[in-house]
Amino acid sequence: MAAQQRVNVGIIGGGLMGKEIAGAIVRWPTLLDHTVRPVLTAACDVNPEALAWFDRIETITTTVTDYRDLLADDTVDVVYIAVRHDLHERLYLDAVAAGKDLLAEKPFGIDGAAAERIVAAVQARPDAFVRCSSEIPFFPGAQAAIRLIRDGKLGDLIEASNAFCHSSDLDRNKPINWKRQRHFCGAAGVMNDLGMHVLHVPLRLGWMPASVFAVLQDLVPERPGPDGAMVPCDTYENATLLCAVRKADRTFPLTLATKRIDPGQKNTWSLRVTGMDGGVEFSTRHPKTLRVLKVDQGEQTWQEVEMGSQSVFPTVTGGIFETGISDALLQMLAAFLAERAGELGDRFGCVTPQEALVSHRVWAAALRSAQTGTAVAP
Repeated sequence: MAAQQRVNVGIIGGGLMGKEIAGAIVRWPTLLDHTVRPVLTAACDVNPEALAWFDRIETITTTVTDYRDLLADDTVDVVYIAVRHDLHERLYLDAVAAGKDLLAEKPFGIDGAAAERIVAAVQARPDAFVRCSSEIPFFPGAQAAIRLIRDGKLGDLIEASNAFCHSSDLDRNKPINWKRQRHFCGAAGVMNDLGMHVLHVPLRLGWMPASVFAVLQDLVPERPGPDGAMVPCDTYENATLLCAVRKADRTFPLTLATKRIDPGQKNTWSLRVTGMDGGVEFSTRHPKTLRVLKVDQGEQTWQEVEMGSQSVFPTVTGGIFETGISDALLQMLAAFLAERAGELGDRFGCVTPQEALVSHRVWAAALRSAQTGTAVAP
């Protein structure tokens, strides 16, 4: 194998996702024949306890509590940023201005106006490489479903749905946190938090909603604050959007669901698409199983295909093993760095800044729809 191009990575935001990306970088040797080798050299978090976790990674030479110090480090090539939504705009703009390439957490700004300004800054710097995070579509079953749809195996489409649902907010006594407060999370609530996961695949398949009818639910209006007293919990927990998608001379319904209170779901992403010639369904609830509908001489048969471990980029993992979220994150990072190096080809890639901006337009339409009780064009 040819020598790999070294890319120094810095992480800003040492919470759950920052640690997950760090773990993906440490697991990089499990990838086969990738042209890039990321090295985690710097980490930043305002919380010293969160930052101390990164001491276990031997390649890190810089830990700071001020993100501007990390951006000023000329040895860092790429930054991954995972912070509160209200901080996205300032940090993303500063990262682009500092000449860093960026893998940014969704929703890519707290609202559409912030996303517009971020995209404008990216476009003003032609050498900038910026993408938005969305890892679930890198599960092998999701990739197999995407291939079937792209190859036209389902025929003329009848209906599609993409959902990401959990139930971590079912406990009414769960203490308030920033994702449950509009000031920090944004007016779109759960759509800001989970929405990019359910628009990544539809947008990549060219399914731009022409209209949106939304039902938005604020199911728990108060939660315990830091002192135990009840404080407003003013974000939507659940969002169900019925979208009309026009392809050629046909229109089909696309349902997008993002839910923090879906009893029975731990953390489940699902995609289901049916057409005149067949259908396909995948859910992370059953990560090894791809369901394929075959139509033959009038008979309809749902078949189950056992998926292995291999996704967009081959790994040393045995083909009969199953994929988890850490594997999907590794695949997402591999796609980001491959595309940055001009080596992605026709493989599935990360969310583009323009796609992230479009997602905000869809969420804004959903907010207007919920207010008016009508279908709204994004």
